[in-house]
Amino acid sequence: MRVLILGGDGYLGWPTAMDFAAAGHEVTVADNYLRRHIAEATDSEALMPAPSLSERARIFAAASGYEIAVRIGDLSDPDFMFELVKQAEPDTVIHYAEQPSAPYSMRGFREARETFQNNLDVTFNCIWAVKDIVPDAHIVKLGTMGEYGTPNIDIEEGWLEVEHKGRKDTFLFPRAAGSLYHTTKVLDTDLLWFYVRTYGLRVTDLMQGPVYGISTDEADLDARLCPNFHYDDIFGTVVNRFLVQAVAGIPLTVYGGGGQTRGYLNLRDTLQCVRLAAESPAEKGELRIFNQLTETFTVNELAERVKGAGDALGLGVEIKSIPNPRKEKEEHYYNPVFTGLIDLGLKPHYMTDEVLTEMLERIVKHREHIVPERIMPRVRWNG
Repeated sequence: MRVLILGGDGYLGWPTAMDFAAAGHEVTVADNYLRRHIAEATDSEALMPAPSLSERARIFAAASGYEIAVRIGDLSDPDFMFELVKQAEPDTVIHYAEQPSAPYSMRGFREARETFQNNLDVTFNCIWAVKDIVPDAHIVKLGTMGEYGTPNIDIEEGWLEVEHKGRKDTFLFPRAAGSLYHTTKVLDTDLLWFYVRTYGLRVTDLMQGPVYGISTDEADLDARLCPNFHYDDIFGTVVNRFLVQAVAGIPLTVYGGGGQTRGYLNLRDTLQCVRLAAESPAEKGELRIFNQLTETFTVNELAERVKGAGDALGLGVEIKSIPNPRKEKEEHYYNPVFTGLIDLGLKPHYMTDEVLTEMLERIVKHREHIVPERIMPRVRWNG
């Protein structure tokens, strides 16, 4: 396939580009380095420095023999998006190109507006470019399990059959996002659904849980190909933050009661899921939704797992509860359905002690780059 990856410099975008290229697909990536700029502006740089996207592509080509075409530009600009799609003529468009941080979106008016405009403009431009230039192309859009919130019923895979006053119909599963970032993802889904049913586009929306991991087959070819590993309070996921705290000798900071439950998956499984979706595309006029996770944990359970792996390495890990900077339920029902990708062939990598130990050992090698001030909450939902 000809594959166009929007947001190809990101934690997921870059490993996805290498994975598709190594599988024999023709890959073009595009990015404007928005995440890098925000990370620098908020003192939230990744633990391991990453070369530019063009340099990464050169390193990968030298190590693997596979080429990745790079385009640098602003995908929220319609002219750049349309010209990019004309040049790439993709069979598949993988859309990661959004401001990805919930805390950043809640930091203040400017950050909220930047998140809203970037995320919705890029999605809107992507839809129209595909509709007008490559209408048979398949859009694979990265959504988030955070769209659903924490309802007191099972979370189905995107759709819910409702019976009301003796009649039945199927609707998008109700959404109740917990940040502006997650709300932009809800709006993405609504936009996609409108254009699917109006113009017959083919779209797969992947409702992904938090991802952890550093290693992939391609990234392991050269240390400079490592994905962006953030551990701070703005871009770092809870797993990454706990692992870095364990190495730095900082107590693992559990927000509030620690009963918040989410669905997680290994970076390697994200690559599997996206490629499975792309290689088995949605039908024309279909919005196909998968819940992309492999297992669920509470924050307390994650902390105990990291503590166990850290203690086995002699790190002497402690756990500490701190006031929750977010507005969220700390105890709730959480039972998502996630069978669709398993049915397509996903073979999960679970969060074993071995997986956590491997990540800890990798982080230990970069211990001197850890900045403790980046870890504690700097953004609060109530201001």
